Amino acid sequence: MANLLYPLSVKMRAGASKRVRFGYPWVFANEIEMTPEAKAIPSGSMVRLIDDNGAFLGVGSFNPHSLICFRKFSTEADIPINSAFIAKRLRKCLDLRHKLIGSTYYRLVHSEGDNLPGVVIDRFGDVVSCQLNTAGADLLRKDIVAALKEVLDPKTILFRSESSARALEGLEPLNEIEFGEIPSPLEVKENGIKFLIDIREGQKTGWFYDQRDNRAFAGRLAHGLRFADFYTYAGGFALHAAIAGAKEVLACDRSADSLALAEQSAALNKVADKSRFVKGETFTLLEDMIADKDKFDVVICDPPAFAKVKKDLNQGLKGYRKLAKLSSKLVEKGGFLGLASCSHHVSPEAFLTECSRGISESGRNGRIVKIAGAAPDHPVHPLLPETGYLKMIFFQLD
Repeated sequence: MANLLYPLSVKMRAGASKRVRFGYPWVFANEIEMTPEAKAIPSGSMVRLIDDNGAFLGVGSFNPHSLICFRKFSTEADIPINSAFIAKRLRKCLDLRHKLIGSTYYRLVHSEGDNLPGVVIDRFGDVVSCQLNTAGADLLRKDIVAALKEVLDPKTILFRSESSARALEGLEPLNEIEFGEIPSPLEVKENGIKFLIDIREGQKTGWFYDQRDNRAFAGRLAHGLRFADFYTYAGGFALHAAIAGAKEVLACDRSADSLALAEQSAALNKVADKSRFVKGETFTLLEDMIADKDKFDVVICDPPAFAKVKKDLNQGLKGYRKLAKLSSKLVEKGGFLGLASCSHHVSPEAFLTECSRGISESGRNGRIVKIAGAAPDHPVHPLLPETGYLKMIFFQLD
């Protein structure tokens, strides 16, 4: 009998459905019978997924041109994937964030971690910034807007998706205000600190909530000490240190625009007198400071992804090792080094290995005092380690 809600279906190859039955939310192109009919399905369409015997496995978006060709939205065949469906999931996301964060500044939706594949939504009070990273999510744009109006009633909705993920789905970059106005700069609050950010031109959705807890931890290490923050972006780690009582704070980034916002934020929080902002490429700055025999009690390196795609993994690992080697040379004896990776292709084990090798190659040793991931408003799908992309390791060095 035909399904009126989802008349289109795709069939998995014989023996390929085991992971899906266990709850895995993705299906890869080589696991699907790519018949001419399947290849002709418009990208992003909602389809029924069936096994080789015709048994129903789930409903999700299908893109015959993508390596991850099916992304599961529901295991129920009779529920429409529309604004009401999205609103129900948004309410669950909202309730969880109220329990975890207790403010109106957080990641509201973390894609598969919140059972909304391809959708990332960051909330900045009355402003929300949305990433639509798949063809299926892109087709749901109007439903997402309607659901956000119903659940949050924001003053402004921005759709901004300029990462390589959209290109892999055959989509153009997106940067459009759905409605409302965006203050320039926009103020975001984190751990009692005010930051000024640019969500139209800044990185990703404009702010990295994933490091919230790690920034607070680094700040607690900084009281009365010299603190250096490389890849500071809008001053996240640096301002936490300054407000926690650091004696001196150095914030470095290659973006003059980001540094300008960080400097304004330092003034806004009345810590400009102890904060210094330097523009430059991190590896060059590190080498220059090593040559000058400069030292800090706490050094943080939170770079952009060194391995954005799998083919760059080996080169990315070498980059993390070099970063650990150079940055550890700036750390005072007994001081702390915090190293981060947001490359989901880099496993926690590989990241730890490369960081440890780099520190050893610098002639230093020490101990791990904290290993952490993203803040809890970035929930991880238990079968998708990719949604737990962030790795942060704090070392104390002898």
